Amino acid sequence: MTPADLSPSVLEQLRKFDTPTVCNVLELFECRPRTAGYMDARIQACYPALPPMVGFATTATFRAGAPPRGGDTYMGLGNQVELIAKNALPKVVVFQDLDDPPVAATFGEIMATTYKAFGCVGLITSGSGRDLDQVEPLKFPCFTSGTMCSHGYTQIVELEVPVRVGGVWVNPGDLLHGDRNGVTTIPIELAELVIEGCVGFMAAEAVVLNYLRAGKVTAAGYVPARDEAKRQMAELGKTLRAKMPKLG
Repeated sequence: MTPADLSPSVLEQLRKFDTPTVCNVLELFECRPRTAGYMDARIQACYPALPPMVGFATTATFRAGAPPRGGDTYMGLGNQVELIAKNALPKVVVFQDLDDPPVAATFGEIMATTYKAFGCVGLITSGSGRDLDQVEPLKFPCFTSGTMCSHGYTQIVELEVPVRVGGVWVNPGDLLHGDRNGVTTIPIELAELVIEGCVGFMAAEAVVLNYLRAGKVTAAGYVPARDEAKRQMAELGKTLRAKMPKLG
């Protein structure tokens, strides 16, 4: 299954759910370890108030610690934009910063504005960002490991290659879901079932949450409410796994 096989409505529905709920549902498929597939705490949302970001990865490597051997700073951006412009799907730009530790910002106002203009819905970098005040009005989700004031010798080194960000390998075309809680990958084959799972999982959670919010709680009353929520989650997992296609 390819990104083009998913209808826009699937992506729109995925945007209705927060990333922790998506992660909870992915656990029910038992298709990967519970500690895999999502980026670690090094990757933080620059704009936590923005709604969930959902799109397909367009990847690149980056460095800024030394002058380029040929050309000038920002070399590679033109080629990257050409590739992005050929793809009409909603894209998330994902950078692996090759400098260790990062020495300059991966992006700023110009790059974020450029990516949004060419149909990107967000940006993730293992490095840092800058111009945060100028980027904020764009409502363009950005995820970084920090903030830095200079761009150094900005160079986009390779395009559309596997990159490692926040402990996760991201391949071109991977489906990503991110919000203030972090970023996770979603196997494309499971995208529609994840929507079904999120609806069911939230309904199961509501059993215990509604009990707690009703007032006059007791330990004796909490246990059956929690048990019922767990039962519904277990049944949901069985249903989802029965429908699960073979993953590529």
